Amino acid sequence: MTAPATDSPLPQPLKGVRVVEFTHMVMGPTCGMLLADMGAEVIKVEPIEGDATRRLLGAGSGFFPMFNRNKKSIAINLRDPEGAQTARDLCASADVVVENFKPGALAKFGLDHAALSATNERLIYVACKGFLPGPYDHRTALDEVVQMMGGLAYMTGRPGDPLRAGTSVNDIMGGMFAAIGVLGALIQRGITGKGMEVQSALYENNVFLMGQHMLQYAMTGQHPKPMPARDNPWAVYDVFNVADGEQIFLAAVSDGQWRVFCEVLGLQDLLDRPELATNNDRVKVRPWLLETLRARLATRTASELAAIMEQAGLPFAPIRRPEDLLDDPHLLATGGLADVRVTDGDKAGQVVKATLAPFTLAGQRLPVRLQPPHLAEHSDAILKDLGFSTERIQALHATGAVG
Repeated sequence: MTAPATDSPLPQPLKGVRVVEFTHMVMGPTCGMLLADMGAEVIKVEPIEGDATRRLLGAGSGFFPMFNRNKKSIAINLRDPEGAQTARDLCASADVVVENFKPGALAKFGLDHAALSATNERLIYVACKGFLPGPYDHRTALDEVVQMMGGLAYMTGRPGDPLRAGTSVNDIMGGMFAAIGVLGALIQRGITGKGMEVQSALYENNVFLMGQHMLQYAMTGQHPKPMPARDNPWAVYDVFNVADGEQIFLAAVSDGQWRVFCEVLGLQDLLDRPELATNNDRVKVRPWLLETLRARLATRTASELAAIMEQAGLPFAPIRRPEDLLDDPHLLATGGLADVRVTDGDKAGQVVKATLAPFTLAGQRLPVRLQPPHLAEHSDAILKDLGFSTERIQALHATGAVG
């Protein structure tokens, strides 16, 4: 099943904006992907051997096809003087430059903000880093590093067992905040005619996520407990083991929902107990209540409980694995998944499903217009667009300055 057809033109609010991207891994590519999804021409500058994420295995195998759709690829050897000059020429044509290398890594090639903005005052330069400028900015950051030092792993794991979140939370959100910064900078440039530097960082993103818990401590004076051990404000708000070894999350977060919960699940005797009259009353006896509910629901199937909860308008969730989402009827019906071509590795040439940006413009999801690019797929076309002659392009290839 596919998304409903529409006669409306495809929304591309950033059409006509050129983005040059010096990125790898997840954070920088996420920023570029979001800008590309919204219609920008995004040119991914790769080393001659290609972005290293093309070759990652295991948990990293999905990085390149996920975060590099709607982009063009050019391969440039920045260590070659002609290659570095070609990259600077490309940046001179750009509205936005995005990079996520260590501080100072691009300065030696004349590709830092100071050098590029000196000749292009309209340039918006986006630096996606581990830390914003300060005492930590020399450190090497990874999503896991900032999750550990930024409180997220503490809040996710059980007491004494810090656990990273199950996806690249800070990389992806850090890229999102960078893209948001670009949108603001583009609006400001439309007013002043001048660009600016935008900075986004993994650590600061993680701290932003921790803000609610930091304020919880400020407001209550109590140290926030890790989520698995937290003082839950709702009595029924947990995962239940049910028939056939399945699990399901069930919740009743108001007194009204509690009444419906008991009625539709045949728990009238609990509804009649005065010590369970209000949510706060139920929270006081939560361990006993959950034990009772687990025993009562253990023989019910997850599908039966899901049907009852959905019919009653109560919150519930099946416990799914990532691969289960590929067949999710809601995602399939609403066009939330799109076909992408795998460019590298054992699956090269195969078509797989990828998730689209989780918002609509004019009622439409933003589609895959360009498949994730093969390495250097667009090198010649990009150079020709810059005005390079055929002879010059051939010479760059011959010397290895451009792939």
